[in-house]
Amino acid sequence: MGTADDVLAGIDGITGWQEELYAHLHRHPELSMQEVETAAEVSRRLSALGYAVQQIGGGVVGVLENGQGPTVLFRADMDALPVEEDTGLPYRSEVPGVMHACGHDLHVAAGLGTAALLAQGRDAWGGTYVALFQPGEETAQGARAMVDDGLVDKVPRPDVALAQHVLTAPAAGKVATAPGPVLSTAASLRVTVHGKGSHGAMPHLGVDPVVLASAIVMRLQGVVAREVAPDRFAVVTVGSLRAGTKANIIPDRAELLINVRAYDPAVLEGLLAAIERIVRAECVASDSPRPPDVEVVDRYPLTRNDDAVTATVTAAFVEHFGAARVRTLEPVAASEDFSTIPDAFGAPSCYWGFGGFTPDQRVVPNHNPGFGPAMQPTLRTGTEAAVTAVLAHLAPAR
Repeated sequence: MGTADDVLAGIDGITGWQEELYAHLHRHPELSMQEVETAAEVSRRLSALGYAVQQIGGGVVGVLENGQGPTVLFRADMDALPVEEDTGLPYRSEVPGVMHACGHDLHVAAGLGTAALLAQGRDAWGGTYVALFQPGEETAQGARAMVDDGLVDKVPRPDVALAQHVLTAPAAGKVATAPGPVLSTAASLRVTVHGKGSHGAMPHLGVDPVVLASAIVMRLQGVVAREVAPDRFAVVTVGSLRAGTKANIIPDRAELLINVRAYDPAVLEGLLAAIERIVRAECVASDSPRPPDVEVVDRYPLTRNDDAVTATVTAAFVEHFGAARVRTLEPVAASEDFSTIPDAFGAPSCYWGFGGFTPDQRVVPNHNPGFGPAMQPTLRTGTEAAVTAVLAHLAPAR
């Protein structure tokens, strides 16, 4: 195991530029698969640190070879969300309708801090470090885009892949790990059902897609209750139902946006099959003039932590932070596409959380317009956690 204390001895020297970078990224957020300026900044900084840098699939990868030893990959995501910021922060977003409402700006700043400390402290470790900065996590496009652009053939194969996320719990300054499933697998569907338009006063001459869509919404509420075993986790949510333009017009179509989540890929497939079955059956029952259009618009893999890798990371965290600052990460119903990367390499992985809110702050969930983690100690904790986990898998200096 590398010596984390030796490498982290330089952390005070990078705090100033890390905080400036974080504030800059927060002011200038970029939406998924549009992270052009963010990627350019990451590339510039990695190159200056001596990394061999490539842009792959909209993301950035820096490779630092440092003699014999394992290869460790650490991922940070870069994209922001289409949310109007309402934090009151002095460095709040300057882009209308876009903000870093999920903390990916913190991830980038911590990831670059980690890259800097490992470059400065290379006398303390041996092996190869792969710093990967991923686009499009929020749309489940980024990891797949990097893999499709030849990631596996363009960078050294990692022996282990790591990632982290700032969360509302535990409290700022603490980290949380757990083996097994920690984030759900998920999918979103766009369903269009077809009716027959008519005057609102003459419903008998049409087929009402609003009534049809409403029946689907109600029927879907029974899928989890009656088709999933009580000891299994599953969620079916209809997040949007859109139809019509005027009170006295029966439209000719309705669109539903549906999200499903599970901790078991087989359960997720069962949810998708049940939704399609119910949608098609309700269309037949309503005498819809044509079959529905059912499209899966995004999919997230299950984030499952490898037992051995997680045990190593947890032990390193306890040694560095102390047991009081290391918590158990409870399974979260949110989803991530990080696993696409280690799965493509066939590498084991670990994904952990670190707290973003101090006790005196109002805790606001990720994706909320008021999401504003405390810059410190959050940024320092994320950097220390990443360095510690990476060095737990690299070789000690010879």
